[in-house]
Amino acid sequence: MKLDRLIAKHRQMGRTAALRAIAARRVRVDGIAVADGHAEVDRFSAVMLDEEPVQVAERGLYLIMHKPVGLLSATKDAQHATVLDWIDDPDKHTLHLAGRLDRNTSGLLILTNDGNWSKRLMAADFKVPKVYRVETDVPVPAEAVAAFERGFYFHTEDITTLPAKLEVLGECLARVTLHEGRYHQVKRMFHRVGCRVAALHRESVGTLRLPEDLKPGEWRPMTEEEKAAALCGDDRSS
Repeated sequence: MKLDRLIAKHRQMGRTAALRAIAARRVRVDGIAVADGHAEVDRFSAVMLDEEPVQVAERGLYLIMHKPVGLLSATKDAQHATVLDWIDDPDKHTLHLAGRLDRNTSGLLILTNDGNWSKRLMAADFKVPKVYRVETDVPVPAEAVAAFERGFYFHTEDITTLPAKLEVLGECLARVTLHEGRYHQVKRMFHRVGCRVAALHRESVGTLRLPEDLKPGEWRPMTEEEKAAALCGDDRSS
């Protein structure tokens, strides 16, 4: 929301009065005087007019988790344990998943209550890479590298996947980098080249790698450096 609109609603003072108050540097956002009435503020911003609170900042949550195999990527489920069941935080009910992992997939999982931030993280337009280590039931064919680079047409969604980078690490071991997150995408892509995915593990998002000290099932708040790293585009896959 524009700052002038938020201030205008306060005491129903109107936009003209709001712009005057802002220009006079009577408004502070997160403790800093702001003179631009068109500045964007969200619900995580604390806004003051003179010494009077206009908006109390909500608590932003950005969590990183090492998801184990068998845990459901959901906020609630009537039959199965979900990742949210493992989170011990009074505001966990506000969280959503910034990119799901299948029940049988392990690795880096991010949860947040900041929808704008998670949209940047997951939208294909922002080209944030997601890197997976894949074990297959049969050797990965050499022609799979070029096939992943070309993309695959999925008739159900009527889309062609974005170019993906495939690195063959061994006969039945590979690493793949995606810039989108279609339904069961990794499994469907490997199926197209004659392989069944036996194990799938997400290693990184952006330039953020799953911390080595975070054991399966463990979680913690992200640092500011980790939040920034998660949004970084990077062509590496090793």
